[in-house]
Amino acid sequence: MDFELSEDQRAIAQMADSLFVDHCHDDYMRQWDISGEPMMAPLWKLCIETGLQALAIPEEHGGSGLGMTELMLVLQAQGKALAQVPLWRHQLAAATLARFAALGSAQWIAKAASGEALLSLSIDGLNSALGIELQATACADGWSINGRVAALSLGDQAHAALVVVQAKGEPRLLLLDLSAPQIQKLSAVLTHGEAVADLHIQGLTVEAGALLPAEAVDWLELRSVAALAALQLGVSQEQVRRTVAYISERRQFERVIGSFQAVQMSMADTHIAVEALRTVLWQLAYRIDAGLPAPSEALATAWMACEAGHRIGHVTQHVHGGIGVDLTYPIHRFLYWSRGLCLALGGSAASLERLGDWLNDNDKLGWKYDLEEHQAL
Repeated sequence: MDFELSEDQRAIAQMADSLFVDHCHDDYMRQWDISGEPMMAPLWKLCIETGLQALAIPEEHGGSGLGMTELMLVLQAQGKALAQVPLWRHQLAAATLARFAALGSAQWIAKAASGEALLSLSIDGLNSALGIELQATACADGWSINGRVAALSLGDQAHAALVVVQAKGEPRLLLLDLSAPQIQKLSAVLTHGEAVADLHIQGLTVEAGALLPAEAVDWLELRSVAALAALQLGVSQEQVRRTVAYISERRQFERVIGSFQAVQMSMADTHIAVEALRTVLWQLAYRIDAGLPAPSEALATAWMACEAGHRIGHVTQHVHGGIGVDLTYPIHRFLYWSRGLCLALGGSAASLERLGDWLNDNDKLGWKYDLEEHQAL
């Protein structure tokens, strides 16, 4: 087996690393913290110029038509830099529309590929303790939409969004034109700086084609888990790298604190957590790109991303001591991001419960045996 990246994949990863590192240096991040801007607009413009915003959008719609592996490499670089740009939501929304939506959605896909329109998505209702708060009821003109979407990323800035709605007792994806007057928005900012908006919808009627087929939910959820885990991997890698550099210089009791056994063991645990997350994420990305079913792999990756993010975030914060809570020092941002990504994934407990339910119904793991019922999907 050849586990090496291709030359094109390495080039994409290097370009993304260079772009994000050059832009998101610590001085810029301090300015960003107090800017009040919803996203890093100059950086987003660079992403559009380099085509990073359309990697996963099919070629026939103006994108690059690449897979989750390439997108994962870019998102990992984004996570390292803590770059506030809507890379994964924008293009996965467009890719989902390209695969499942009616022909009337083609304009949104083309505008997303060119950067003319910004798309967002939210599938948080699948993991929320409140369940899906948006309801679709069949009517003569299509569907009547009422309810709420909580904390839609860039809900004020995006032109359209894919959201989860309850329709006839099952979750479905709904394409929303966010300019509709029946949509009221309440803006907020999450702890790690991501701009969001609650959508309150009353009396909105959409055509029948605005609801995507039921299978679109699972298709998008797999890729959303991989995207969020890739961001978590990047955040965690950089947390560990910065912390190792710090404990190699910080002295206490006339010794660098990195020479203390307790610190060494704690940091060794974070390294193991990073590599464990990398392993399950690569496996998930491979199976997605190979067209193989990956329900258990996605749940395992979500759980590992939450667990690794929690462990690494708190260990690295702890060994920084007092300086870790100084907001003029950069390490706190990584903790905010790791916690934010855990919440977006639904949390480790919810992921583990769903994985347990899956294992209860499947006596062999698909990644090892590729069950016949999996192959038939």
